[in-house]
Parts: sequence; C-alpha cells; structure tokens
Amino acid sequence: MTEVRRPRGLIVDWGGVLTSSIERSMLAWADADDIDLEDFRQAMRQWLGQPAAEQVRWNPVAALERGEIAVPHFEQQLAARLKTRSGRTVSPNGLIARMFVQFEHAPDMANVVRKVRRAGIKTALLSNSWGNDYPRDGWDELFDAVVISGEVGMRKPEPRIYHHALGLLDLDPGDVVFVDDLPVNVQVAVDIGLIGVRHESFEKTVAELTVLFDLDLDLEPDGDGPA
Repeated sequence: MTEVRRPRGLIVDWGGVLTSSIERSMLAWADADDIDLEDFRQAMRQWLGQPAAEQVRWNPVAALERGEIAVPHFEQQLAARLKTRSGRTVSPNGLIARMFVQFEHAPDMANVVRKVRRAGIKTALLSNSWGNDYPRDGWDELFDAVVISGEVGMRKPEPRIYHHALGLLDLDPGDVVFVDDLPVNVQVAVDIGLIGVRHESFEKTVAELTVLFDLDLDLEPDGDGPA
C-alpha cells in the first residue's frame, strides 16, 4: 500500500485569517469613523480592478503594499476618495491606524498554526502590509519565517513573493499548504503548485487542514500560549 505524502509546510495570511474577517473589520471602521463604506469599496475596485483580472503593475494599493510609497501619501489619496455618511471630508492623518485598530485577533486560528508547528511542520506568515504595525508578540512560537510585503518589495498575488516564502522554508510548492481569505491569492498559489485553502470560516479551514496534515486539530481553541 502506497503511503500518502503529507504536506511539510503551512503558509498563512494575516488579515482575515489570523484576525477578524476583512468585511467585519471594515464595517467596524466605518462605524467608528462614520465612513461611507461604498466610497472605500469603489476606490478599491477602481485601483485594483476586478478580482479575476490581471493585476496592474502600479496603483496606490499595490505601491503601498510593496513599500513604494509612504503611508501619509497613500492616506492622502485614499482620504480624497472618502466622505463621512453626513458628507463631510475625512482626515488623512492616521487613517490607516484607525482602520487597522478594528482588526481583532483570531486566537483560535493562531492556536491551529501553533499546533501544526508543534507537530514538526514548518510554518510561515505571508501578509500584504498597508504600512501598519503588526502585533508580533508570540510570533517566534508561531512561525519559522515571516514575509511582510512592504519589507520585501513584493506583494500577493505576485508569484515571486510565494517563491520567496517557500525559499525561506526550504520547501517545494507541492509540500506546502497556503491559507488566504482572498480567492485571487489562493488561485495564484495553486497555479504555482501550492495546496490552496480559501479561508471562509474557522471550522471549514480547520476541517481542511485536519485532512491535509492528518493531525488532530481541535475545533475549539486550547488557550495555550499567546495568540
């Protein structure tokens, strides 16, 4: 009987996977700052294009994520596209900080990554940064490698950033599972040979990882260690 080959690595996204969902976080930001969220969505659609479309080489979001423009410059461009629900202008000062403070930690998913790593599987974080500060406490326990887009001058879904993360883990694409909440990021990962998992809920992702790694990953957080 042929032995099934299990993956030897796990790469996970940050925002929307190890935090509350993007949609939930954006709604909280809109409520806190009285933002007309449709303006924000329209700006993202125009700058990034349709999710299935080829990514353009330059736009403010891509430039920010690669670290090619300064945060204040991006905040000015974004604030110019926004207004409050009552029609007032939005201050650009600290705009990204106000946005990302609404992202809540997902300790259940952090515990899953911790369990996977303790089982001898290499783990990495691969995140597109908006120039924001990450809460890095406990990361030494969670990850063998950390790739932040603005620190390496690359971003998802550019294939080269996936290969960069794989190189840090010293693993081939077929040996690594990639978890992300955005379909385009997962599709590119699959295209270059990784095993893609679209994160839509904690339960669904854990069920898929349990099968892929053949590990007992409890559906409830075990509470051991920092999240």
